Amino acid sequence: MSLNIIFAATITIVILSTLSPTNAQIAAAPSLSPSAAPAPAPGPPFVNLANLLSVAGPFNTFLNYITQTKVIQTFQNQANDTQQGLTLFVPKDSAFSSLNQSTLSNLTSDQLKSLLLFHAFPKYYSLSDFKTLTATPINTFAGGSYPLNLTDTAGMIKVHSDWTSPNISSSVYSTFPVAVYELDQVLLPQSIFSTTPLVALAPAPAPDISPASDLAPSLSGLSPKSSDSVNNESSASAICIDLLNYFAFAVAGGFMLML
Repeated sequence: MSLNIIFAATITIVILSTLSPTNAQIAAAPSLSPSAAPAPAPGPPFVNLANLLSVAGPFNTFLNYITQTKVIQTFQNQANDTQQGLTLFVPKDSAFSSLNQSTLSNLTSDQLKSLLLFHAFPKYYSLSDFKTLTATPINTFAGGSYPLNLTDTAGMIKVHSDWTSPNISSSVYSTFPVAVYELDQVLLPQSIFSTTPLVALAPAPAPDISPASDLAPSLSGLSPKSSDSVNNESSASAICIDLLNYFAFAVAGGFMLML
């Protein structure tokens, strides 16, 4: 009898222990799986400057210069491997052709590189950013000796170098990290050009060859007469003389008969 009581008490204790609040809470707690890490934010788009300049406008001359001097690699690295981005001022082909040929051909390789780097800021600037940058000079990629000044006149942004001050004629591309703006003139710093660079001579205007006026006297009437026309006139004169002689003889004969 005592064994039965002990066995029943043991069973009761086991059952009660499994139903304790602590065990019930542990059993009820859901299993927590590790949460997925948030996806990283997408980086800025890669911009191929060579492709952009080759299709965006008449920029073949500038593209050839920065490719030959390998300055395009400096610009490309700044655009896609830094957090600051790049602002590029690109003169049109006509801007280079307006310069005298010796203006650029007489430069050393270092001067030419500095001139090309002078056309870029090592930071991305939108057109609206330029309005806040008109107070002080801005250093270009060429360094502290090659700053540019910007002015804003009624929304027209002008880029001032020492010898030229072109307007930004077009925003070619402006999405971070790259901004490209079109210029009608090449930026010419005094650090490279101590005197005013020569410009190409404009071709002489073609002579104005207009058709002769209807009121102008014709020269055909003043041309010498041909031999045929002279012969015809001589024959007509001889016939007239013969007729006059015949008429004179007729009149004389009439008078003779009357006498």
